[in-house]
Amino acid sequence: MSRTVLALAFALAMSPVATSPLAAQEPSGWKPTEKIERYAISGQSELDLYKSIGDKGPMVRGGKVRAIAYTDFKLTWDRAYESDATGACRLARNIPNVTIIYRFPKPSGKLAPSVKANWNTFEAGIEAHERQHGQFIMQMVRRMVAETSNLSAANDPTCKKVRAELTRRMGAAFKEKSGKDAAFDKTEMGDGGNVRQLVMTFVYGG
Repeated sequence: MSRTVLALAFALAMSPVATSPLAAQEPSGWKPTEKIERYAISGQSELDLYKSIGDKGPMVRGGKVRAIAYTDFKLTWDRAYESDATGACRLARNIPNVTIIYRFPKPSGKLAPSVKANWNTFEAGIEAHERQHGQFIMQMVRRMVAETSNLSAANDPTCKKVRAELTRRMGAAFKEKSGKDAAFDKTEMGDGGNVRQLVMTFVYGG
């Protein structure tokens, strides 16, 4: 599991939505699943809603930072190794089972029409940001599948070499994803970034 975070500068009450498969099945036959969870916030104005996120948003980064929203994933593998009479080992099956988990805030009360309209714009922007992190997860898993397909090694009767190379390749893919997450957040939340502007427009009207 890993996590990407849309953090606030300043207890989790999750209400899970049913898990559902994403639309497209990957060419190699596996299909990702997504789950959306929401935590309740309160307030009748844009500022009060944002303050409620600051009070009730999930704690991340070791409990040091509140988050507006964030993206997790759970990844397991259906994996099998085969050894032949010559002592060679082959990774015969390596099928991912990945669930992308999005967590978003949700107002618990009815909002005035103007506030509701502003909230809808804010919510859509936050969701778009988090779904890009979801795309980075998908890119990572696709790379892991592609780079481990039929992985093999000679003179490896216990599959030790294959396991070590599998770990190395998957670690490299995870490291690449983490770099993409960090660079994206830096751009989005920096001066002039989409998320920073989204927050300023929602709270202050521009």
